[in-house]
Amino acid sequence: MRVTESCAACLYDKQKHLTDDACYLAEIRNIIENRGEEDTSPYLVYRFNQVYESHFGSRAPYGAVKKKYNDLVLSVEDVLRDRIETSQDPLIKSFLYARVGNYIDFGAMNQVDEATFLSLFDQAEMNSGEGEVMDSLLRQCQDARRFLLIADNCGEIVLDRLFLEQLRRRFPQLKISVMVRGGEVLNDVTREDAEYAGIHRIAEIVSNGLPIAGTVYRMLPESARTVMDQADVILAKGQGNYESLAGQGRHIFYSFLCKCDLFTSRFQVPRLTGIFTEEQAQATGGCFYSGADCVDRVYRRTEKCRS
Repeated sequence: MRVTESCAACLYDKQKHLTDDACYLAEIRNIIENRGEEDTSPYLVYRFNQVYESHFGSRAPYGAVKKKYNDLVLSVEDVLRDRIETSQDPLIKSFLYARVGNYIDFGAMNQVDEATFLSLFDQAEMNSGEGEVMDSLLRQCQDARRFLLIADNCGEIVLDRLFLEQLRRRFPQLKISVMVRGGEVLNDVTREDAEYAGIHRIAEIVSNGLPIAGTVYRMLPESARTVMDQADVILAKGQGNYESLAGQGRHIFYSFLCKCDLFTSRFQVPRLTGIFTEEQAQATGGCFYSGADCVDRVYRRTEKCRS
């Protein structure tokens, strides 16, 4: 997903909010203005972080924040599991709860509010048209052997485990892998965070090799590329994974909440709206989303491809 001018301006403003150091900001502006056609927002932020550390040293760690939200979700896990188990379709309910977890994003959100987060569970439901996408996911899982979930944030990863438990119950033949970040970046999930959330009990954990808040295929280590290439079904969580993977010709399901102007404008929905969409593989690249020319099947609209 290419970086638009409005997105570039937002990226710069966020760096300007960190510091008014003219030398640092000049380097950031140079990176933005000379970005490549295929550069995505997560990749640019990865480069920003390298420049930041060369000027000011390591950023303040998010370890305490990550533990806080993992512990918060773990503290309500039994309640949520009970709701899942007693719902009409536990797999779908667990999927919707896992999408709620995408709210916990200290990159896209100016403020993460615990009360708002917890309230979203009561609003978790399928949007118009999403049933068709879910039917497609389940149909493909029926015949699949390997399932890859590309994870996003802490807290959310506990809910991902609840979803994967239901997925394995429905499709016991699946070998499940979960891809995490290769180093500390914001409140994104690393191997240690995933293990703390219990992911290792249900899935193989794979590192993307770098502290980058997305999945840049060309930068993945060989082990991660192999897992991705061999996956029969891929579900990518969060805006960062969508930004770094969409429009590259791969067959991927995406699930996230729209948390910034770029996404609310792209999908023409209110803030915190859940999106679940399927991007079909294209031999020549580009993008094709089932049910629409480009963007999504969820709202059944057609627009010219902008990826």
